[in-house]
Amino acid sequence: MIIRTQSHARAGLIGNPSDGYYGKTISFIVRNYVAEVELWESPELEILPATRDHSAFPSLAALRQDVAWFGYYGGVRLLKATVKRFYDHCVDHGIELADRNFTLRYQSDIPSQVGMAGSSAIITAALRALMAFYGVTIPKAVQAGLILSVENDELNIPAGLQDRVIQAYEGAVFMDFDRETMERQGHGNYEELNPALLPPLYVAFHTQLSEGTEVFHNDIRGRFNRGDQEVIDAMQTWAGLAQQTRDLLVAGRGEEIGPLLDANFDLRRSLYRISDGNIRMVETARSVGATAKFTGSGGAIVGTYEDDLMFSRLVTVLEPLGMKVIKPQIEPLSV
Repeated sequence: MIIRTQSHARAGLIGNPSDGYYGKTISFIVRNYVAEVELWESPELEILPATRDHSAFPSLAALRQDVAWFGYYGGVRLLKATVKRFYDHCVDHGIELADRNFTLRYQSDIPSQVGMAGSSAIITAALRALMAFYGVTIPKAVQAGLILSVENDELNIPAGLQDRVIQAYEGAVFMDFDRETMERQGHGNYEELNPALLPPLYVAFHTQLSEGTEVFHNDIRGRFNRGDQEVIDAMQTWAGLAQQTRDLLVAGRGEEIGPLLDANFDLRRSLYRISDGNIRMVETARSVGATAKFTGSGGAIVGTYEDDLMFSRLVTVLEPLGMKVIKPQIEPLSV
């Protein structure tokens, strides 16, 4: 029997980047793009490569483009590290695993290098497959931390909890990363929100990598750790915007959150050095009346729009910038 598990792209709706600074955020899943893992029992434990793991190229230009999209390492290292951390977790918690081996492979169509959490989606799908294969249950809040440890501890990839939380829970989630709570229970407080409360949303992202992601010319982490009041105030403001958005959504006033999304980006722009291309896509989206902010650290934006006419205008103005514009599918399609 083949076990098939999936995880999806995600978008940070509001509050980022305060998630890495004991703040608050809201994120939602983007089912338009998926990472899928297949696992089946086999005599030896084997991890199979996917397209992004290949090492044969038709030309120098093709190799260069492949590196631009996927870096120097593909997804096999993600799967290998996930298996290792899953085993560590089970050993540490006294979970006895059956003496069975498996073959593992993956595929993904999540856009790379645009801040839609493609790597953590592969890890999340792999963890789900391992849990299903061995009959292990791990709470979602703990899963998020385990997925983060794969990237932070095993692969030395800088990352935060927000993406892993939304991919573990799916749907839409309000996350409170209060320091005291995090230190006491090892994770934040996560509230699942009804996606039906959200207003019409779009997501747009670069398809040609014509611009890099956000350029960090400010030592934000160092300034935060040193108690820089400007940075601390900004993190508190972003957390406050997330709280306001959550409260409006729960009150059934989702159509009012647009200006808060704009405020999220405007504050970020005042604190960080952001590439011209990333600024251009935000300003272009706003030029037709939509709101806009980063889904992550650059390369993709999310915002609200009023109606199908405005969405069409978004497509018209953003596509010439090398961007794809979608209406995110947040909930599973009804069967």
